[in-house]
Amino acid sequence: MQKTIAIIGGGHNALTAAAYLARAGAAVTVLERLETLGGAALSAPAFPGVDARLSRYAYLVSLMPRQVIDDLGIPLRLARRRYSSYTPVPGTDRGLLVDNGDPAATLASFASVGAAADAAGFASFYDRTTAVAQALFPTLTDPLPTRERAKELVGADWAALCERPIEEMISDAVADDLVRGVIATDALIGTFAAVDDASLEQNRCLLYHVIGGGTGDWDVPVGGMGVVSDGLRTAAEAAGARLITSAEVTSVTPDGEVVWRQGDSEHRLGADLVLCGAAPSVLSRLLGETPARVEGAQAKVNMLLTRLPRLRQQIAPEAAFGGTFHINETLTQLNAAFTQAVGGSVPDPLPAEIYCHSLTDPSILGPELRTQGWQTLTLFGLHVPDRLVDSHGNDALRAELRAAALATLDSVLAEPIEPLLATDGNGEPCLEVKTTRDIEDALAMPGGNIFHQSLSWPWADADDPLDTPARRWGVDSGHDGILLCGAGAQRGGGVSGVGGHNAAMAAIELLGL
Repeated sequence: MQKTIAIIGGGHNALTAAAYLARAGAAVTVLERLETLGGAALSAPAFPGVDARLSRYAYLVSLMPRQVIDDLGIPLRLARRRYSSYTPVPGTDRGLLVDNGDPAATLASFASVGAAADAAGFASFYDRTTAVAQALFPTLTDPLPTRERAKELVGADWAALCERPIEEMISDAVADDLVRGVIATDALIGTFAAVDDASLEQNRCLLYHVIGGGTGDWDVPVGGMGVVSDGLRTAAEAAGARLITSAEVTSVTPDGEVVWRQGDSEHRLGADLVLCGAAPSVLSRLLGETPARVEGAQAKVNMLLTRLPRLRQQIAPEAAFGGTFHINETLTQLNAAFTQAVGGSVPDPLPAEIYCHSLTDPSILGPELRTQGWQTLTLFGLHVPDRLVDSHGNDALRAELRAAALATLDSVLAEPIEPLLATDGNGEPCLEVKTTRDIEDALAMPGGNIFHQSLSWPWADADDPLDTPARRWGVDSGHDGILLCGAGAQRGGGVSGVGGHNAAMAAIELLGL
């Protein structure tokens, strides 16, 4: 008899699981509360009347295994960025440009900011993390390795990466405050922690940022992030999965009864197994439990410009914005920003980094905008915890973050950014700010946490039993009839499909598919 599987949520992980399980012969129903599928991995016209499709929430791909892409036949093309990063020295007309295509120019750039002695240490740091990536990344689509096996794979850097605060490894590798900050941001994106935090949450964040693809490279999805979800949706539908949108799940029971509303109608489905692509705390609420608070810590600002701005340094904007553009992210500034946020304030200056999708992939812009030289900018502000919404109010915080984002960007430019903003069909500036609460409201990510909850190590602890398929694959929800398949699964986080793949493998074992 055909097995019935209900999947809560229609993000890219849920679609990944649906495609695998429908291909395995299960009757799969995906229930998505929004009108569209894809969750955070989508492309959308953010500004009315403007022919531009932005990767509005998630925007780069690193953690998605080639195995998932090939298994499901996803027509995904990733473009590698030539430039790794550009980081202006605050208050000067100098900056550090890391050019993957010109090692000599990179060495000269280190020297120009007074950090010539750190060039070798910087390169060595990432050589070491690349070795770890080559060893660990292939395990993400296998059953969880034990801690001892992971320790063998990581090798000599185990203690530095996995047992001691990452600040020590960074400070041992490089001495310059700016260079330390460039590395430290990999440990802080979306995570509210100090680099010397004893919890090692920042270490786990850094690990996921540097292991993707076995190289740590973050690539641009040609056509926008929606290409990922569209390909997964097509694969799931072709395999026979039923994908229902505007279907808000209102409750689920541990034995597999799922209740959802669509319009004015209520529906029920008794499933042999339930997969949850929503955050674990959302699942807790659907089960009638009281979930613990989850907190994200970032601001997202999407912009459309009529041209790229000029910089204080005599450097081509196409180079500076061609990789990750770091703003006010020296290690000292990052530490100060964390302290300010803990004290209840928006950091001043706001540490941020910028990404320009349209430089690498102009296809997201309409032909006329490409001809005119328009460009997209996505700014990611660090150390903006969700608790600030409680103290400031969401509308007031959004306005403060808009001002803070423009001010931090202006501090490193040769001209103000605001006059370069395009206008939409209503005559409004093409700029949108998303607080953590806005992200929660839009995507049901509790507290705006882009990882759904705190990241976990990609291995089993010594005392973790691996006695069930759910535990072996890192998708255990605490209920035998429910598996986690989203970013909140162990080894979840980022646009990867790993949570969906691993939940599908556990389900195939459980149901004998």
